[in-house]
Amino acid sequence: MDQKFNKPKGFGEILDHTFSLGKNHFKDFFMILIILVGPIYLLQAMIQLFSGVSFFRELGEGGVWYEQIFSSFDETSTNIGADLGIIAVGLLTLIFMPVAEAAILFAMNHIRKNEDFTVSSVIKKAFSRFWPIIGSSILFGIITFGLIIIPVLFVSLAGVIGAVLHPAVGIILAILLFLGFAVGIGFLLTRWSFYFGSVVIDREAPGLSRSWRLSKGRTWILMGLYILFFLIISSISFAAEATFSIALGNSVLFTMIINLVTLFTGMIFSVGYGVMYFDLKIRHDADDLKDMIEDYKKIGD
Repeated sequence: MDQKFNKPKGFGEILDHTFSLGKNHFKDFFMILIILVGPIYLLQAMIQLFSGVSFFRELGEGGVWYEQIFSSFDETSTNIGADLGIIAVGLLTLIFMPVAEAAILFAMNHIRKNEDFTVSSVIKKAFSRFWPIIGSSILFGIITFGLIIIPVLFVSLAGVIGAVLHPAVGIILAILLFLGFAVGIGFLLTRWSFYFGSVVIDREAPGLSRSWRLSKGRTWILMGLYILFFLIISSISFAAEATFSIALGNSVLFTMIINLVTLFTGMIFSVGYGVMYFDLKIRHDADDLKDMIEDYKKIGD
């Protein structure tokens, strides 16, 4: 077994392992995303071209160049076919991105065991878990929606009621409730977020109870890692969009470049998630083994 996978890791070690894996196996991980998600982004580019968007540089109305660039992002298409095509691309991405993430998890599992693998073999394994992945992801999405929408309604109602008493009371109450709910929602979603690894690697669907057990005692560290990965990914995405939008506007080429950046940041998150999941697994599987031995002894007695 790979020694870096074979020991519990701290906050910094998880980050270091994530970036070293991403660097050493970039070709395999990125190829998985290109094969599964790349054709969807290519379809998006074709839809944009057929809807009249310029390939190299898209400019809108305005007197000077920067006004033309900014207005190109504000213009909305009235082509119903193009709009339906964009919706279809979004749905396909929601379907195939989790499969790509599962393939990366399988690849990492082979690396963890010092086993050889090919991109095609891990993609095939990912598709073997297609329906459990999709079903569990839909369930997690519904839970996430409920955890967000209900507190939002409650905070809004409390803020309105507080504002009736005094505007400052309404604002302070809304802020305090928002922060409290945000921490609570983050806590719960972190505890359940490792359902995906449980479904893929441990073949346990929907994997929520398994995730809850795995993340016990590590929730705040995991939340911190999620926040840090979000900040890293957001910074890379923002830098790319700000840089290329100046030269290209909202063109097809701009969209293609941003989609490539999205694949890159998606790879970073997938590898980071995998490192966190296998770290939890190595920490808790020993306890599960002890429980099995104790149960076996009880049966023997």
